[in-house]
Amino acid sequence: MSVSGYTDLREKLQSLYRDSPKESGKRKHPASDTEEEATAEQEEEEACKVRSGIQQLRLFTPEECARIEAKIDEVVSRADKGLYREHTVDRAPLRNKYFFGEGYTYGSQLQKRGPGQERLYPKGEVDEIPEWVHELVIRRLVQHRLIPEGFVNSAVINDYQPGGCIVSHVDPIHIFERPIVSVSFFSDSALCFGCKFQFKPIRVSEPVLFLPVKRGSVTVLSGYAADEITHCIRPQDIKERRAVVILRKTRNEAPRLETKSFSSSYNPERLSGSKRQHVLKPKRSHRKADPDAAHRPRILEMDKEENRRSVLLPKPRKRSNFSSENYWRRSYESVDGYGEIGEDEGSPARKVKMRRH
Repeated sequence: MSVSGYTDLREKLQSLYRDSPKESGKRKHPASDTEEEATAEQEEEEACKVRSGIQQLRLFTPEECARIEAKIDEVVSRADKGLYREHTVDRAPLRNKYFFGEGYTYGSQLQKRGPGQERLYPKGEVDEIPEWVHELVIRRLVQHRLIPEGFVNSAVINDYQPGGCIVSHVDPIHIFERPIVSVSFFSDSALCFGCKFQFKPIRVSEPVLFLPVKRGSVTVLSGYAADEITHCIRPQDIKERRAVVILRKTRNEAPRLETKSFSSSYNPERLSGSKRQHVLKPKRSHRKADPDAAHRPRILEMDKEENRRSVLLPKPRKRSNFSSENYWRRSYESVDGYGEIGEDEGSPARKVKMRRH
């Protein structure tokens, strides 16, 4: 994807930081050494709180990662073919999201903006968790006692392209229980805590804590890291394609959209089995239909151009100056098999018999 000539958001960010003008107006007084030390202590204290709620483990070998990554590619392929239900797939620039088990509204999808407004979709609006997620990912987490048996009922795959990002957020506390478990694939990346995003143009502040995330590693968030501080993925931290499988459990009391008020084109019969397809609705036109249009000869743009030239340049030209097949066909048809073709200026015009082939 190209944004104003940039191949991804990382290049745009770098250019903005490089070319940004200095702030105008009154200069702020430089902070004293005491103030700087107090600020540094506060930041370190908060970073320690964040670390206390993070557990990381390098769990999957490169061979196991490759096997799971092939399965993720299959998910992408099935989504491109329209084989999933409508709300299973959520596409955004440089990032695609695939909901399984449970899906929920967020961001611009919310009817009323703000934290706490997220809602689960009605049951059946997203596809079930694929069997390979249970076999290859969830089972390993249970074996290592990172999550209890039967904990996961929501799996989300986020597929990032270079320069993709996800803004600072807290996983909705009223929707999901803790812990929040994520497993990384395809490449190394980083998770940042406490960043602030600004847009138009996009800018990201320095994080309270920068957490490297390796391919094949498991990251478990709980406590302060999950509830008291935001986390994000910055554009500059996605240097290659990266996918993350997020495993969570929804709360029994989590609010859910009502089926009767839920506007959806989901049709179980249409989406059953291998016949699942996206229905493309024809675009409506405000122009009235002309019943005689089909019986009129089509006028090509090149024909229009030749007609215009014939008005501006009434004198005939050499045949070699025109390569348009339509021009010569029209010349033949205009004389019904016979015509007059002039030669160069100064040469007498002569009649030439032309036989229609």
